[in-house]
Amino acid sequence: MALLRICVVGLGYIGLPTALMFAKSGHKVIGFDIVESKVKDLNNGICRSEEEEVRKLFDDPEVRKNFSADTMPHESDVFIIAVPTPVKHDTKEADLSHVVDSMNTVLKVLKKGNLVVIESTIPPGTCRDVVRPIIEKTGLKVSKDVFLAHCPEQILVGNSIHDLKNNAKIVGGVDQVSTQKAKVLYQSFVKGQILATDDVTAEIAKVAANAYRDVNIAFANEVAEVCERLNVLPSEAIRLANTNPRVHIHQPGIGVGGHCIAVDPYFISTVFPEQSRLIIAARSINDGKPRIVFEKIKGEMKNGRGLKLVVCGIAYKPNLRDTRESPALVIIDLLKKDGYDVTVYDPLVYPEQEGRLSEFAKNRDALVILVPHDSVVRELEYNYEEIRSLLTTHTILRF
Repeated sequence: MALLRICVVGLGYIGLPTALMFAKSGHKVIGFDIVESKVKDLNNGICRSEEEEVRKLFDDPEVRKNFSADTMPHESDVFIIAVPTPVKHDTKEADLSHVVDSMNTVLKVLKKGNLVVIESTIPPGTCRDVVRPIIEKTGLKVSKDVFLAHCPEQILVGNSIHDLKNNAKIVGGVDQVSTQKAKVLYQSFVKGQILATDDVTAEIAKVAANAYRDVNIAFANEVAEVCERLNVLPSEAIRLANTNPRVHIHQPGIGVGGHCIAVDPYFISTVFPEQSRLIIAARSINDGKPRIVFEKIKGEMKNGRGLKLVVCGIAYKPNLRDTRESPALVIIDLLKKDGYDVTVYDPLVYPEQEGRLSEFAKNRDALVILVPHDSVVRELEYNYEEIRSLLTTHTILRF
């Protein structure tokens, strides 16, 4: 295919690795981000990604030749929008302000013949009802002058480069020409299937996938609560249930966090509440899990207020530094509001804490493991008796 000028809007967990993959493919890529310090670092050869593979790719000579960053978009052939789409905490509706702001900024350099790709996860209908009118207020007509597609990311943070190359890529244009242009674009580096569809189907496919996982986690959390009432181990019951080849129950946890599963189901349920009863129920179960964990901690710590706790893990899941929508943070907030003295230990989020669990446990009343990072589990197993002896109540709680 012909090499293109590509502007990637938003250089976060998704945008930066995507931009680097296009640069590695030979395209001229400008990364647009409003965070000046990030842009300065990237242009000075400094990549602060948590992922080693992203840092390696950034240092590739071909990438460095083809990639640069700026705090404003440049004229390009393709604009890829990869900005966050959180929920409004009061209504749980999608907050599309970053998408809208990005598009309004891109309008300054948008030209006839351009392709606009929305990678951000969005509620069904957003391309047609939100993005299209923004583009057309310039006088340019979508499907005639400018082409538009939704191509949702399907990557796991921590494994971005592998997933970008090998996972299936959904490309959904508002018309067949837009779909074909998006398909050709991603053929630059995607080795997995490229699945062509329309924009609305692509939008619902993405949010449905994350709602599916949310529902399954909610089911696992309910099974765990029933098992505890029966005084049996949830992990053993789930292991045995999963020996059925048609069953795959997830592992229960302290709740659901992250940039996708804790957020995207609302993109369906707030738009179609009558058709989303199961999704709404799952969100309620998973959002309520941190309080259940909090109550269990209170039940174990009989004396309550004033007790000094070391809480391990504030990321949204093990072995990541990402704290977005983390249920551990909700639990910690509940503990503090109830009068507990909480010290946080997370050597991934705070690397300077690495190997210092014994030091943190000294003269504290109890240790609470909320997020079992591998490094924390190893440290605890290696020094279990010492750490336990340093706690005034010798209490270690694991969730």
